This record gives sequence, C-alpha cells and structure tokens, in this order.
Amino acid sequence: MPLSALLAAASPPGTAGSLDEAAERAGNAAGWVEENWSTWLNTGLRIVLIAAIAIVLRYLIRRALTNLIDRMNRSAQAVAGTALGGLLVNAERRRQRSEAIGSVLRSVTSFMILGTAALMILGAFQINLAPLLASAGVAGVALGFGARNLVTDFLSGVFMILEDQYGVGDQIDAGVASGEVIEVGLRVTKLRGDNGEIWYVRNGEVKRIGNLSQGWSTAGVDVTVRPSEDLDLVRKAIAGAAETMTKEEPWSERLWGPVDVLGLDAVLLDSMTVRVTAKTMPGKSLGVERELRWRIKQALDSAGIRMVGVLPLQADPGSAADPTVGVAAPSAYASATSPQSLAATPIPPPNLTK
Repeated sequence: MPLSALLAAASPPGTAGSLDEAAERAGNAAGWVEENWSTWLNTGLRIVLIAAIAIVLRYLIRRALTNLIDRMNRSAQAVAGTALGGLLVNAERRRQRSEAIGSVLRSVTSFMILGTAALMILGAFQINLAPLLASAGVAGVALGFGARNLVTDFLSGVFMILEDQYGVGDQIDAGVASGEVIEVGLRVTKLRGDNGEIWYVRNGEVKRIGNLSQGWSTAGVDVTVRPSEDLDLVRKAIAGAAETMTKEEPWSERLWGPVDVLGLDAVLLDSMTVRVTAKTMPGKSLGVERELRWRIKQALDSAGIRMVGVLPLQADPGSAADPTVGVAAPSAYASATSPQSLAATPIPPPNLTK
C-alpha cells in the first residue's frame, strides 16, 4: 500500500488535503532541484575557476614585477660601488624610481585582473551588465570632473617617472620652485631650496622643468685686465693655471674637458675682458668657477698682470704731480663786491619812522 494512502487512512478526514498538498510541493521542489542542480554546479564551478585563475594570475604577475624591481635595485647598487657609478648612477634615485613604477604597475595589474574577474562572475549569474557598466561610466565621468586636479597630478607624476625627467639628488627649476629633489612621488615632488626650505610641488602644476644635473654643465669665468697688458702673456698665465688645475684632485674628475680660453669678450677704453670656459660634471660648475678664479688670480699676480678693479691705477712716478689738481676753483661769492654777492645781498627793510 502506498505511503500516501496509509497517511490518509491514519489521519483525520480534515487533514488529508493538506498532507497531499505538502507531498505535492515537496515532490515539485525535489523535481526542480533535480532539474537545476547541474546548472548550479556548473555555475559554482565557473565562479570558483574564475576566482582561482584571477588570484593565481595576480600573484604571479605581482611577484614577477617585484623580482624585476629587486633586480634593478641590485644592479644599481652594484654599479654605485664603482668609480664610474658615482658619476652616472644615483642609487637612491634609481630605487625610488623603480619602486614608484612597480607600485603603479602592481596597482594597474590588480585593478584589471580583479575587475575583469568580478565582471565575469556577475555574468555567470546571468546578470545584465549593461546598466552596471553605464552607471560606472557616469560615475567615472563625474569623478573625473570633480577630482580632475588629482587625476592630472597622478598622470603627470607617472609620466615624469617613466620618462626619468628628474630624480632624487637632481638640482631642478620647476618654475614655481627650484632646489634639490629629495623625494619623487606620483602626486607631489619635494624640493629643498637654497635656504633649506622644503617645497611641496604638485606634479600637475609643473609646466616646465629645467634639470641642472643631467648631461654636463658649463663653468664660465670673465678675466678683466687693463687694455695695455700683453694678450699673449695673459693667455699663457691663464692656460698654465688651468693646466695645473686639471691635474689635481678632485678637479680632474669634475672637469670633463680642457679649459678653453675663448678670447676677448669685450674691449673698452679702460679694460678688456677675456672669456674662459670649461665643461664640468653636472651641478659642479659653481665650485669649478670659484677655484678657477682663485688660480687665475694667483697666476696673473705672479706674472705681474694687474686685474682691473683690484688695485687703483697709480700715476707715472717720472711725471711731476700738478699741485693745482686738488685745489677747487674760486667761488664768485668770495668777493663782497662781485655782482653775484650783490645780487644775493638781502634788501634792507623800509624805514617806517619817517
């Protein structure tokens, strides 16, 4: 005898209908589960597979980027220990630049992988993604207009780092501020000014950058002497001082070329100017100029060549001094009868007693 018949016989007459309905509902639910369990299993396996692939792919890419950055830092540290590395490589600059680039790449990679995985999981649930993508686009446009300065700073910082426009230790002129770069960020660059102040410059506000620490610098010295001096003797004294300087430390490393005497830069009635230039290490031109002036002055003094503005010109001892040079011209007001004195005499007041 079926189970439903036994339950119907054992139950009161009023409950037979409800039991039949419950049994029918249970049968329908069991049939619906039996029909859809394969779809659920397929969807669950797809979601698990998508999440697993996304997590593994994100881990592998981030690890590869980290290893690449570590390798760049190790190579920079290895070169920095050599004599050539001190001129060409700044370890701190290389480290910050590589870390900044690695941070950007890791963030972009994580956003792309996890975002794509989230959209694929929503698609597995048969969710229409068109309204979601449209809403995200509108929100992105609104965020772009509201935070356009922040986005501008961030993008400018990314391109500054990728193009290696400047780095830690460089002396730059950013227009709004100038000084030595002490930190390079994706949004803000920190500069230390000449007086020790720290400038926080937003990357989006920088319209031009003058890097004084890349390539090479030029040291220029103007030597002003009297026009009566022998130019060949002046050139010989300057060349001798420059040659001695190029053979001594640390100037032999800071000078990247010979010191050139370009010739006369200006000729006046009381002076003539000789221009001297030299190619130097980046950022070392001021020190080279000071040392070059010092040595040129000593060389000119040893050769008996006087620079204009150093010692006053003395008169020829063979000529007699004019005693009237220091005497002032007589004044017209010294005589009481001169027309000038009479004109300056006050008019006497009228006699009011008469």
